[in-house]
Amino acid sequence: MTSFFRKRAIRYPLSALSVLGVMAAVLLLLSKSWVGLLFAILFVIAVGIAWKLEEQTYVETEKHIETLSYRMKKVGEEALLELPIGILLINDKNIVEWANPYVVKIFDGESLIGKELFDLSKQFNAIVKSESPEHSVLTVGERSYNVFYKAEERLIYLFDITGQIEIESLYYADRTVLANILVDNYDELAQAMDDQTRSQLNSLVTLLINNWGTENGIYVKRISSDRFLAVFNEEILAGLEKNKFSILDSIRETTAKQSTALTLSIGVGMGSPSLIELGELAQSSLDLVLGRGGDQVAIKRTDGKLKFYGGKTNPVEKRTRVRARVISHALRDLIQGSDKVFIMGHKMPDMDAIGAAIGVRKMARMNNIEGYVIVNFNELDGSVTRLMDEIERNTALFSQFINPEDALSMITEKSLVIIVDTHKPSLVIDERILDKAEKVVVIDHHRRGEEFINNTMLVYMEPYASSTAELITELIEYQPKHEKLTMLESTALLAGIIVDTKSFTLRTGARTFEAASYLRTNGADTILVQKLLKEDINTYIARAKLIETVELSDKGIAIAKGQDQVVYGTVLIAQTADILLTMQGIVASFVIANRADGKIGISARSLGELNVQLIMEELGGGGHLTNAACQLEVESVEKAEEMLKSVIEMKMERGNS
Repeated sequence: MTSFFRKRAIRYPLSALSVLGVMAAVLLLLSKSWVGLLFAILFVIAVGIAWKLEEQTYVETEKHIETLSYRMKKVGEEALLELPIGILLINDKNIVEWANPYVVKIFDGESLIGKELFDLSKQFNAIVKSESPEHSVLTVGERSYNVFYKAEERLIYLFDITGQIEIESLYYADRTVLANILVDNYDELAQAMDDQTRSQLNSLVTLLINNWGTENGIYVKRISSDRFLAVFNEEILAGLEKNKFSILDSIRETTAKQSTALTLSIGVGMGSPSLIELGELAQSSLDLVLGRGGDQVAIKRTDGKLKFYGGKTNPVEKRTRVRARVISHALRDLIQGSDKVFIMGHKMPDMDAIGAAIGVRKMARMNNIEGYVIVNFNELDGSVTRLMDEIERNTALFSQFINPEDALSMITEKSLVIIVDTHKPSLVIDERILDKAEKVVVIDHHRRGEEFINNTMLVYMEPYASSTAELITELIEYQPKHEKLTMLESTALLAGIIVDTKSFTLRTGARTFEAASYLRTNGADTILVQKLLKEDINTYIARAKLIETVELSDKGIAIAKGQDQVVYGTVLIAQTADILLTMQGIVASFVIANRADGKIGISARSLGELNVQLIMEELGGGGHLTNAACQLEVESVEKAEEMLKSVIEMKMERGNS
């Protein structure tokens, strides 16, 4: 560097002197006059001055470099020792070899040298082993640090970002949240009231919701007789979640004293700065809540994640057939606008899925359109196999049962695919059919879950219904009458209702008996139903062995499990759970066993005190408050039992919310 500065200082003076020197030498040689002598003298003087300047510049430059070097060294020492940046140097065994004073203060130690890095904080373990360790957050006490780890140098930097995180927390806490609040069945209840009673009910509901809003800092505005709009922020939402949306219980219990028993359905949208998007999320959440039977809260984020609260009560049965008639007419128009109709249920179909599929196929025939039931013949067992044996004797009907491969080759752009007894794409017999179909309809009686079939033209989901067969029976009543149900078709639908209601003992309403009456009028054979539902002695023994393994908790929860190497039918697992529920002291039953598809199945039943649907949803399944199931891809029954007990314990601690 000294050479560089020296060259720059004398580059131009020496060039001028060189020219003078050459000129002086030439003039002396040619003329030997006083002019040459003058130039020689000037040359000597200039060389002396240039030499002096060059020497002075050299000394000043060296002095500047020394000063700059000292300052840089001092700044480096201050950066290492005094700036608020933590620096750790570790060896290949993750032992601290050097630490600056700031990082020592962070961990409240006199010296960190020689200590194990992971002893300082367990979070370092994940940071050091991370594939992208350049940016991680470390929490020490009440402060947070951004960690940059340089693997090659084994060097760790810590920057305090506590203030930044606090600002972010304030920002997120203050983000707007919108909620749509619907009073379930308000119009139906109000119709039967006189003006004074209706006015009192109106005032009571408004008072309860407004008081709830005032207590929690929520702006609430009534926008119609049964709807409210609520505006608040995410900090308030966190408090509502902590209290499990107590307004649900407050409305239900207070109105029950007035003999009205109203419930609320609340859809919440959050996570977006756009009010339009928040409104869409809130409405989508409300639709989801209504699809699950109401009396609960759904919170939906922009990334599609959902949370549910409530759902403690069974959905209330509707008192009008208007919706069934409207859906039936809409379905009739879709069928008539199609070249073929394909009906598909869920994997390992039960009597409800098969019976409902047969009923929809009949609706297609009533509209003079060919209908085909998609069945995987390798997945049939028990009573469904006996039903298929009866169907096989009816050549015309059996010819309309096809496998998924045949269906894929037959589907066209004008074909209509109707999914029955499920709304989850992962549970249908073949997802490829959904991907190929242009027109899809869903008819189901289960409470709606997060997973749902997209791009549907029509959805008919009524969680109050006992079974999908009941819904299909009601729809058939509004179809063209030129072709009636046959005895076998009526029997299949009735068998689906009987199986799902456990012979009219569970989830049975007035509409269930009306549907059964209609089927009986059309020739449903109850004796044949009993024959179809009969079981052999081996099934009875296998169920008894499952019951032998039952463990009963002091809270009335029974858990039975099958052997690890034994495969059990889905019907057998469900029946065992049903039977356990009939025993004294049991309020909820769970049966865990291996399924034929290689998964571990869990069937759950309850008397309503424990919401088994929420428990099964935590494990990836779903169903109803009193009847639910899931399938787990785990290595053993014991592992599934461990997961189930963990979720049950968590739900019990949360008060079944």
